[in-house]
Amino acid sequence: MSGTVADKKRLFRVTAGNLRQNHLYIHGHYDFFPADCIGASRKSGNGNGVAIRILLDGLRETVETDIGSDARTGKPRRFFRGRTWIRQFYEYHNIKTGDVLALERVGKRRYRLYPFDAKTERQHDWHELLDVPLPGRGPSVVELFAGCGGMALGFKRAGFRTVLANEWDAAACDTLRKNITERVAQCAIQEIDRFPEADVVVGGLPCQGFSNLGDRVPNDPRNQLWRQFMRAVKDAEPKAFVIENVPPLLKSQEYVEIKRLAETLGYQVEGRVLNAADFGVPQVRKRAIVIGLFGQPPSYPKPTHISPKQQKQCGLFNEPLKPWQSVRDAIGDLPFEPTEENWHIGRNPTAMSLERYRCIPPGGNRWDLPRRLMPNCWKRKTKGGTDLFGRLWWDRPSVTIRTEFYKPEKGRYLHPEADRPITHREAARLQGFRDDFDFRGPRIKVGIQIGNAVPPVLAEAIAKHIASLIKTVKADRSVRRTFRNGSNGKKKA
Repeated sequence: MSGTVADKKRLFRVTAGNLRQNHLYIHGHYDFFPADCIGASRKSGNGNGVAIRILLDGLRETVETDIGSDARTGKPRRFFRGRTWIRQFYEYHNIKTGDVLALERVGKRRYRLYPFDAKTERQHDWHELLDVPLPGRGPSVVELFAGCGGMALGFKRAGFRTVLANEWDAAACDTLRKNITERVAQCAIQEIDRFPEADVVVGGLPCQGFSNLGDRVPNDPRNQLWRQFMRAVKDAEPKAFVIENVPPLLKSQEYVEIKRLAETLGYQVEGRVLNAADFGVPQVRKRAIVIGLFGQPPSYPKPTHISPKQQKQCGLFNEPLKPWQSVRDAIGDLPFEPTEENWHIGRNPTAMSLERYRCIPPGGNRWDLPRRLMPNCWKRKTKGGTDLFGRLWWDRPSVTIRTEFYKPEKGRYLHPEADRPITHREAARLQGFRDDFDFRGPRIKVGIQIGNAVPPVLAEAIAKHIASLIKTVKADRSVRRTFRNGSNGKKKA
């Protein structure tokens, strides 16, 4: 779900039974509620659990409820005790089967319930697309957590056909449909009951739970979305799968569990950190790439580019490798003044911001600001990162492009020469997107799409290598299905 589900939010898919019985299944989410809100059954007469309060979005009403227990088993029931308020909520929002609701914690024992993604508001029913034969020739791929399609674009350029791309964000889905394929499932991944068969399954798992920039909370629910990814692997029975994430994934317990489960399905798994700059992307962006290959150990694509410093040190041994692409290579031909066309758009800085921009020399950063222009928090903190409010270098790759690249206080995002942050188009080029890639949505949404994307050039290098690997997999789908069903391919005596 592209990393937007935080620890304080849970998603619930409405079933036909929920609508008939006027309740909402909450099993699997008991840890989201205080333990003492689970009370005894009505029959026991031992009292209710301590109530929680739920604000019903749109109704301007707050209800108090608890979770009852089953009289026979003593286990928590699968839904809240009250039902009338749920019926009213369903009717008010015209909730249908398959719609997704969000329950967000807003305080101690306080929650808010609202429609997260209502199918009644969607323009596309992706289920029908699966009945349409996949056109063309070439290997097939299922793409999960697809975002705007950076990974999907790389696989498309490498000759893969997309069976299904999954992404919940509406603007990102519009971008996918415009540039990649119409076979887009705009929904939370949990909504997909069964994934179609494919030669490869790929996905950029939400990374906030692992990122060095976040809290890296061990029980962050986003860390568990790999289980949905592996469910897709079980269903699709691919020859290979690819997971993209931040490098800390490879040192996590989740990675250990991913490998363990994949091995029971017959895959051999390896994870490496690849630098996008080594594959022709004008950006230093290190990402964990996990490859699972059925029945044999995977390998990785060889770099095509190298740091100029390494090139000089290694001499003749690395002559075939090209030097890293630079910021000048990527954006040097764009006008210094934003044209306001094709996402080459500027901001309207305050006089203070503009003065700060002018004070930053080539390659400089926030420490080059005169004290009178420094925010108080920077004055107090005399140490720290040197990228904040930094200016990019013309002759180097850019730093990692993130979702708020248009805010120089977030990183080294000032233009190498012009007194402004980089534009959306410049950020897209630094990510490796060509100018004919048509981003859809408002500028903030497009910024998120650009910053979260897998650089298409890196994705294409991975895809071409995967295409060569899957040709070596001799086991047909029936053999892979045997592993999926848990027999590990061993024949009974």
